[in-house]
Amino acid sequence: MGTVSASRLLAVLCFFLFLGLIKCSVTYDRKAIVINGQRRILFSGSIHYPRSTPDMWEDLIQKAKDGGLDVVETYVFWNLHEPSPGNYNFEGRYDLVRFIKIIQKAGLYTHLRIGPYVCAEWNFGGFPVWLKYVPGISFRTDNEPFKRAMQGFTEKIVGLMKSENLFESQGGPIILSQIENEYGKQSKLLGADGYNYMSWAAKMAVETGTGVPWVMCKEDDAPDPVINTCNGFYCEAFSPNKPYKPKIWTEAWSGWFTDFGGPIHQRPVQDLAFAVAKFIQKGGSFVNYYMYHGGTNFGRTAGGPFITTSYDYDAPIDEYGLIRQPKYGHLKELHKAIKMCERALVSADPIITSLGNFQQAHVYTSESGDCAAFLSNYDTKSAARVMFNNMHYNLPPWSISILPDCRNVVFNTAKVGVQTSNMEMLPTSSQMFSWETYDEDVSSLDESSTFTASGLLEQVNVTRDASDYLWYITSVDISSSESFLHGKELPTLLVQSTGHALHVFINGQLSGSAFGTRERRRFTYTGKVNLHAGTNRIALLSVAVGLPNVGGHFESWNTGILGPVALHGLNQGKWDLSWQKWTYQVGLKGEAMNLVSPNGMSSVEWIAGSLAVQKQQPLTWHKAYFDAPEGDEPLALDMDGMGKGEIWINGQSIGRYWTAYASGTCNGCSYAGTFRPTKCQAGCGQPTQQWYHVPRSWLKPTQNLLVIFEELGGDPSRISLVKRSVASVCAEVSEFHPTIKNWHIESYGRAEELHRPKVHLRCSPGQAISSIKFASFGTPLGTCGSYQQGPCHASTSYAILEKKCVGKQRCAVTIANSNFGQDPCPNILKRLSVEAVCAPVTYTNNWKG
Repeated sequence: MGTVSASRLLAVLCFFLFLGLIKCSVTYDRKAIVINGQRRILFSGSIHYPRSTPDMWEDLIQKAKDGGLDVVETYVFWNLHEPSPGNYNFEGRYDLVRFIKIIQKAGLYTHLRIGPYVCAEWNFGGFPVWLKYVPGISFRTDNEPFKRAMQGFTEKIVGLMKSENLFESQGGPIILSQIENEYGKQSKLLGADGYNYMSWAAKMAVETGTGVPWVMCKEDDAPDPVINTCNGFYCEAFSPNKPYKPKIWTEAWSGWFTDFGGPIHQRPVQDLAFAVAKFIQKGGSFVNYYMYHGGTNFGRTAGGPFITTSYDYDAPIDEYGLIRQPKYGHLKELHKAIKMCERALVSADPIITSLGNFQQAHVYTSESGDCAAFLSNYDTKSAARVMFNNMHYNLPPWSISILPDCRNVVFNTAKVGVQTSNMEMLPTSSQMFSWETYDEDVSSLDESSTFTASGLLEQVNVTRDASDYLWYITSVDISSSESFLHGKELPTLLVQSTGHALHVFINGQLSGSAFGTRERRRFTYTGKVNLHAGTNRIALLSVAVGLPNVGGHFESWNTGILGPVALHGLNQGKWDLSWQKWTYQVGLKGEAMNLVSPNGMSSVEWIAGSLAVQKQQPLTWHKAYFDAPEGDEPLALDMDGMGKGEIWINGQSIGRYWTAYASGTCNGCSYAGTFRPTKCQAGCGQPTQQWYHVPRSWLKPTQNLLVIFEELGGDPSRISLVKRSVASVCAEVSEFHPTIKNWHIESYGRAEELHRPKVHLRCSPGQAISSIKFASFGTPLGTCGSYQQGPCHASTSYAILEKKCVGKQRCAVTIANSNFGQDPCPNILKRLSVEAVCAPVTYTNNWKG
């Protein structure tokens, strides 16, 4: 038996002893994070605990581990944990300790990004709204009230972690913590105040004595011992600000967020893998995917404004907790390949050799004889054939090949060998029944909950974010002599708003609506208004769609109707209403009566749905009951046919819905070349978000209460409960080029030709391949779910795949001309593209005793 080093033994003990009986150490040097004396190449993934449910956490974290991750990263959300000063909440979805202990149980590490500013497309950037009203406060600068509050929360979280022995120095899983977040640009704008605040924040964090390193992302002048780190789509050019700090990528963006009215952004996994491999080959040692599981912005947690309820982020694990292939599988193979190189990578700096105009080799060697190489082709259009170590290698465009022994390629970033899953929303047997409605009744407001003031007030200062909704109400007296009452053109109402949506009611009737966008937050409503002689009531409902989460001093940004509000086309010309008396009411009557809760149902008289649905009134509450469908597939509400509002199930808020149609350009996507969010878009001309995640843990077997508040007047009878399932699986593999020999060198030097490539298909456990939806050996076109035959196609493709695969849980088909009868197009590089349908296996018992 070989000897075990002291550091290895300590690492093993620290892995198994989670109770703080052994002190473990985390330090760093210029090459890597050093855990218990060992330099580590670490892969991490962002999973935010409140964007899923506790019932999902264990599965998500296990999938992260199975995907080759070492670390789970999460922000800490101040506004969830301290909703009012000194009152803390760490229950349910906010149970941070439970979440970290599940990570620990899985044998993974944690990176705790305390912030407490998080950005994260989260409401108010994670700050509680009450913080805005602390006397004399100014956010994220050298301001004593802000620093006092920030230090209090930071010490609260650190103290909680220490009390549970969760830092690695105590035998726990937390190996890194972050203070502040992406402050560098803001710091430079503020000058001395920014630098002083940043320096204070770093010192304050270090003095909490966690025993693990602190980081600051996108902060070039982070003071020692804090490590400055990189966020972005690419980080290979990043260098830490001191030569003795490691190269850490805290946010490798796996996709991009979505805003209502915008398209869906998708990042090809070939490009993401290329970016990660490029970072590692340039000396990087820690990569965190943002996001690895994005999840759902339940309730009113989405910020922006205009950020969707879905925070899917095109992540390796989708919003519902299902594996997204091929992104998950391809990255898993990348992690395996890089881990095979770990000893060489952490031991030395690379020797870089040019292999061509756009090609390079990065070679790492260790004193113990380890050798690892990364062969890169930066050309965006052309493949390259290069010579390295007296052998030829073929590099697709925009790709990196990884050679853990400096000879054999085990992974290429552009060659995806795992299958693709085509997900669909399928109907369930569960039906919504007994729809009933309640009219918000804008003609009469509860006087006990209103107040009057001269002029237009800023919305958040009035609501304190207790509701998305604020009524601005005034009245105008119209003379019977006005020309428009005698056949002339109706007057025009002009309302200028800072957001985010506006509904105009004249004498209790909806006159029109207007909406901002993420790019155009200020907007103007202009519409003809039907006034009558005498007193007319103008009621403006201003609607917030999430508070800002990014920008300099966003606590001072305005929301709501700030004017001018004016009538045009009267005998007197323009009538400016901005400074007359306005009556204000925070929120909706239905909110005040708690109609979303089973306990609030009886407080109003509901109307049978069949009558109300015909009218499709704006500002209407709808309720129905449904039974939970059988099975364990993730569930969602299909809100097609509705307009805009919010959803509750059994009293818990699913979030905001809005069937705003996506504008933009969706023209396909090549993985090669620099990625940006507008490069690869989908969903143009369709609702940005049609489906809304319903956690199964929120449901009872029967009589689940669904409550909808609809602003515009949709048709609730079209709402349905659907399940997210793998509708089909796809695979696509190219043949070897006839002029290229691929050799595998055994350890003893003997060469033998590799087996020809195969296409592999695999259904989930309990399923089998029921049919072949598409098969083509030749030059097929399109992507999974939309394949088409190309100009070259082997006519036997379907028959071969059906024979080999139908009825089986998994199958493999060799890519060779002989397998398909004859070469369908000689001298052309061919590939086999397949889409197969998976279905549950039905077992029958024909045995007789």
